[in-house]
Amino acid sequence: MSAILQARGVRKTYRGGDAPDVEVLTGVDLEVRRGEVVAIVGESGAGKSTLLYLLGALDEPTGGEIVLDGQSYPTLSEPARDKLRNERLGFVFQFHHLLREFTALENVMMPLMIGGASEATARGRAEEVLARVGLAGRMTHRPGQLSGGEQQRCAVARALVHDPRLLLADEPSGNLDERNAGRLHELLFELVRDLETALVVVTHNRALSERADRTVLLAGGRLEPVVPGGVTQ
Repeated sequence: MSAILQARGVRKTYRGGDAPDVEVLTGVDLEVRRGEVVAIVGESGAGKSTLLYLLGALDEPTGGEIVLDGQSYPTLSEPARDKLRNERLGFVFQFHHLLREFTALENVMMPLMIGGASEATARGRAEEVLARVGLAGRMTHRPGQLSGGEQQRCAVARALVHDPRLLLADEPSGNLDERNAGRLHELLFELVRDLETALVVVTHNRALSERADRTVLLAGGRLEPVVPGGVTQ
């Protein structure tokens, strides 16, 4: 199966003004196929979150190219890039980033409303996905009325409500206890399998990375494949 996401020679350097430049990524190559789960592991400060932001078109690389569904990020205008993020990408972060003044249902409806869906369509789809993540009885609750695990499940529903081609997750269970983390992992794998959505997840959680189809290590600004047992090739 052909790759839906390709990163070729991606570099990222942070300019330090009077301080020396910091080169975080020195030439990252990555291909992700439809429905594939890829885990990115590495030491803190290695640039994992930076890479995820680049793959999600939330930041621009210093060099190299990223292509999603045949669309090269550098060739897109800012409005076209916004449209791509809203329609084809989903994001889950360590902290849920739900809007506190809105209910769970309204939070999940938001990506569809921004994309131009009618309120009725957005509501129906959001209710469906919230039920899938076990929040059918919590739709009218605001984030402050939800537990940590419920908040993160709501964030997953919001990320998947528009059937993205690629889901990007940055330490999605990093703020949860072991029991809720396990439940979230089960949910993620079930949903991406059912929706045939590719998942790239940055994690320090070994249980999560071992369930991925493929694990890669970010070290020295580049990605290296990891074989079972934690040995790099």
